[in-house]
Amino acid sequence: MATEKFRGKTAVVTGGASGVGRCLCELFARSGMHVIMADIEAAALEAAGAALKEQGLSVEWVQADVTSPESMENLEARSREIFGNIHVLCNNAGVGIKEAQRRIWTLTPKDWEWGFSVNVMGIANGIRAFVPGMLAHGEAGHVVNTSSTNGGLYSMPTTPIYSASKAAVTSMTEVLYSQFKMEGAALQAHVLFPGPHLVNTNILSSMRNRPERLRDDNEPVAYTSMADLAKASGIANMKLTEPEEVAETCLAGMCAGQFWILPPSKSNDKQLGERTESILRRRNPVLQG
Repeated sequence: MATEKFRGKTAVVTGGASGVGRCLCELFARSGMHVIMADIEAAALEAAGAALKEQGLSVEWVQADVTSPESMENLEARSREIFGNIHVLCNNAGVGIKEAQRRIWTLTPKDWEWGFSVNVMGIANGIRAFVPGMLAHGEAGHVVNTSSTNGGLYSMPTTPIYSASKAAVTSMTEVLYSQFKMEGAALQAHVLFPGPHLVNTNILSSMRNRPERLRDDNEPVAYTSMADLAKASGIANMKLTEPEEVAETCLAGMCAGQFWILPPSKSNDKQLGERTESILRRRNPVLQG
């Protein structure tokens, strides 16, 4: 069985207290891995970690802020202290911005800083903190960066900051993959695209973790749940993808050595094809969404 190669290895997952991150932690642990769960929300993290530990799974948890290089360096040191060498790093933490009904020219510098500090610099900080040690111990390993089909493959006009940040994640991961090859490293980079449908997480309520210094108004968010977003889309009974499905797709992709870890459905192929065709044919973009 392909997952056997991960038995006894150690994984670190950011955004591990809920959603896709929590499901990754549980699936990895059930596959025989030692897992460090990391999240900025201390209470939610402890509750999630304790629930998995009560099931006899090998998990520990460390509060961490991916926007802080120092916090990520501490996470790396504590992870090694607890379980030894790190073999899998999932840079999974991400946030949504209250931008769904706003134009790009109305978004503030604080909006941009908040989105990019988590979605982009959070991954850069994770790579910087963990990869040197993973290279040094020389064992096979994986770095998985969570992107999105929205931005990571083609951009939706309703989410300027989110789309731009996820485009950056895809580009960063392509560079990381190539540089691992250039180094002759036993590490592989993967970019994860949750889906194929809206993923049933609480990312739309991530304003709860936005630092006070980056809050500049009291505008309500357009949506607070994926169910709200699905309802507002006007599509009756829109199917949601559950986080457990994303975790299973991720592990399968790692086992298969896939760089592009895409959902098994081909529901996004039309949009990706249109974007690729517009580039190859030097045509103007096709409006998405």
